[in-house]
Amino acid sequence: MERIGAAAILCAAALFVTGVATVFASSASAQNEAVLIPAWDAGDDSNTATIDHSAWQSLLDAFVLAHESGVNRVDYAALKASPGARAALQDYLAMLQSIDPREYSRAEQKAYWFNFYNALTVETVTAEYPVDSIREISDSLIGIGGFIPIGPWGDVRAQAAGIDLTLDNIEHGILRPIYRDPRIHYGVNCASIGCPNLAATAFTAANTEELLEEAARIYVNHPRGVDVVDEDFIVISSIYTWFVEDFGGGEAAVIEHLLQYAEPELAGSLRDFAGFIEYEYDWALNRP
Repeated sequence: MERIGAAAILCAAALFVTGVATVFASSASAQNEAVLIPAWDAGDDSNTATIDHSAWQSLLDAFVLAHESGVNRVDYAALKASPGARAALQDYLAMLQSIDPREYSRAEQKAYWFNFYNALTVETVTAEYPVDSIREISDSLIGIGGFIPIGPWGDVRAQAAGIDLTLDNIEHGILRPIYRDPRIHYGVNCASIGCPNLAATAFTAANTEELLEEAARIYVNHPRGVDVVDEDFIVISSIYTWFVEDFGGGEAAVIEHLLQYAEPELAGSLRDFAGFIEYEYDWALNRP
């Protein structure tokens, strides 16, 4: 009887883990799909007005820290402990929400959405800090009994032009389908070690191209982007499989993308690579 009971428990546990993994997989697949939100597919390229992101730049200057690891860190603890800085962040987000970005040029909108996403992510983490990972923050739970947090990306946390917004809306419903630029993934930051750096410079219509190119080069040539273990085995970021369609649709296309930014030594390892590729991602919070 004891053996049967133990076997039943192990079987139930295995089914539970499999079920949770399936839920996570299906959830991730749905979240990663780029589907245009038609209401945001508009702009006025005749409008030369700009949006002021200087408040966000001041916050980046104060709380984004360069780190010897090559991964920018955000001092969420210091930000939360500073009422003035926290108010400045919330005021900046309120300003972004008070305007209709569709009245601006497409280039101005692109910078707006990058800054909006990143500032909203920083506010989301700061509000719940201390946490070990952004995935611990969620208004929704999945799994048997509904106790597994799925992260904040699907939660309504802001508005623009009176329309509710989630972080997923900004990334997958606006930035990716409208601009169709794989470098989107180097511009949005998910508050994790495995993510491309939170840019220490606020995006503007004038500097977005430069910042995205710089972010791509830094990430691809950092071990969390591409880590050559040996001539037959490399580990690359899960970003390149989660969003493989943005990088060409397959591993060969991903390698071609990486080669655009790889420094000579890395490029030599990637060129004509025929070994095994493993995908990894570190969800630990990008705090000091």
